[in-house]
Amino acid sequence: MGDVRSNLEALRADAAVRAASAASALAELVRDRQGSNDDDEHDPEGVTLSSEWSRLSALSDAAADELRQFDDALARLDAGTYGICARCGKPIPAARLEVRPFAELCVPCAEKR
Repeated sequence: MGDVRSNLEALRADAAVRAASAASALAELVRDRQGSNDDDEHDPEGVTLSSEWSRLSALSDAAADELRQFDDALARLDAGTYGICARCGKPIPAARLEVRPFAELCVPCAEKR
């Protein structure tokens, strides 16, 4: 159980770094563009503001979602339900948890979803 917790906490820490980095990059983009009247939407040589905004927003959202999933997995570990399918109650195979450590469903139940 200690190894599982250590692994989840290490993976969560990595996700937290990515979330903070993405949020920081998005905040920097906003800060850099405040008060700017640049019309970069018509700049054929550069990435448009809207596409960069979309990319950074998606990265930030994905990293925050991954962080929440690790927090949920740690809560299930504390509750004694980590590694148990939330739908059918059967154990989630170790190979699935190795690939997707925050998995809540076994493969058959995830496929039905």
